Amino acid sequence: MQETKEIQFYTVNDVMQMLGVKQTKAYEIIRKMNDELEEMGKLTINGKVNKKYFDEKVYI
Repeated sequence: MQETKEIQFYTVNDVMQMLGVKQTKAYEIIRKMNDELEEMGKLTINGKVNKKYFDEKVYI
């Protein structure tokens, strides 16, 4: 039986939908947040952003 894991990352499509922005802007936001995370020594994934970090930075 597979366990359902909680989402750990938002994709570009998630960011587009949540913020109501186009794909280019969503990638820009993700890139900026990932740069900030990398400066803190965190591992990042291109085109995805850590959900917890995103939720802390963006108030919807």
